[in-house]
Amino acid sequence: MVAISARIGAWLPRGWRDLFLQIALYLFADTTYELARGMAEGRASLAFANGERIIDLQRTTGSLFEPTMQAWALSERWLIDFANQIYLNSQFTIAMGFLIWLYLFRNDAYYFMRNMLFVSMGLALVGYIGFPTAPPRMFPEYGFIDTVNSYSSVNHDSAFAQLFINPFAAVPSMHSAVALMIGVTGFMVCRNRFARAFWLFWPLVVAWVTIVTANHYWFDVAAGWVVAGTSFLIAARVLAHFNPETWAWSRVADHQRARA
Repeated sequence: MVAISARIGAWLPRGWRDLFLQIALYLFADTTYELARGMAEGRASLAFANGERIIDLQRTTGSLFEPTMQAWALSERWLIDFANQIYLNSQFTIAMGFLIWLYLFRNDAYYFMRNMLFVSMGLALVGYIGFPTAPPRMFPEYGFIDTVNSYSSVNHDSAFAQLFINPFAAVPSMHSAVALMIGVTGFMVCRNRFARAFWLFWPLVVAWVTIVTANHYWFDVAAGWVVAGTSFLIAARVLAHFNPETWAWSRVADHQRARA
């Protein structure tokens, strides 16, 4: 066992110590994130009022297209099934899988991505605590349908789901923020043209999915993209100064040039 552990440690980009450090950082960040995000719970009246405000804003600007888009998708059951599966898996299965792959095989780009993700989580908490918002799926009177509850085996409102889901954390859409961050990173670091094309379109696919499943308004998606962009700037212009040899975004570009 010692020999196997040593061989695996030698294969890891920075050994066992760094791997355990990354796991500990994610556990700490996620625990803090979930605890702080829970502060939005118990504020249902404010969350529904804020949801109404977004609906009124979009209606006033003529941009409340989500019910029409969803009605069109509902006419094709396979589209809804596809959207539900992407929504349920994009934030955990795909994003987590990408981070593991990035750490193991494109390690020089991993640390900047990690920093962006942590910053985005902090920024999102500002929205969740300061502006708790009920998602469109909670407004059936406006034509929204909760497709995950209605067309999949997952129940948003079950006691188990509530352990992992804050129903009033709609603004910003972290699905969209994370999809944009890993999409751009994946496009930058992947070598295969099909993989690069996949990551290029991934943020748009996730944005469509979050809207057509009635889990987010387009306003939430836009807010999520703003969070992603702001996280990039903070990670590049602030955090990278503390350890530019490891955390700088330019390392991704340098890596690309070295392979060219």
